[in-house]
Amino acid sequence: MRNVSITFCRPCGYEKRAKEAAALLRERLGVDATLIPGKGGIFEVKLGDEVVARRAKGHFPDAAEIVAAVTAARDR
Repeated sequence: MRNVSITFCRPCGYEKRAKEAAALLRERLGVDATLIPGKGGIFEVKLGDEVVARRAKGHFPDAAEIVAAVTAARDR
């Protein structure tokens, strides 16, 4: 499987969400996600170079949604 990375805004306090998503990815898919601190409100999950989930105005993906998005992208 291609590498999974989660880029999160540390100043915004998104690190906890990133760690929760990474833990669920490990538990459900056996995938170790790379956590990348950022800024500017970013929360983005990538499988390889493809963005599979991200924070958007009015929506923040939860850990289960992120696992589903990675699974769907992986199975394409």
